[in-house]
Amino acid sequence: MSTPEAEAALVARIETSFGKQSFMTTLGARLVRIASGEVEIELPISDHLAQQHGFVHAGAVSSIADSAAGYAALSLMPEGAGILTVEFKINLLAPAAGETLLARGRVVKAGRTLTLATADVFAVKGGVPKLCAVLSATC
Repeated sequence: MSTPEAEAALVARIETSFGKQSFMTTLGARLVRIASGEVEIELPISDHLAQQHGFVHAGAVSSIADSAAGYAALSLMPEGAGILTVEFKINLLAPAAGETLLARGRVVKAGRTLTLATADVFAVKGGVPKLCAVLSATC
């Protein structure tokens, strides 16, 4: 069972690390939820993220999914540990179109040296989320 102090320390650790990711800042992504084994990242959709058909580019979708899965994995690691993705696979299920994207990362299995995590990415339009991508990552 986690204490409020431990939860606050976890949130601060993830927020500090996320703040160092200048690419997430460039995209316009932000953390919206942090819990043990789970992280959510939101990305407002804007023209600078579009590919040639007007949908959000797969690179932006992949980036927030990778970060959500990676930070979910980091949330279960001890203080002072670092995280790197060593492999990921993403399935793009539907065009990423709407007002925002929401990547929900969660740990499937935390190991001693490698952790398996996933992220579901939803395109949200009019408050209605539509699954547009699923990522599986080894961190």
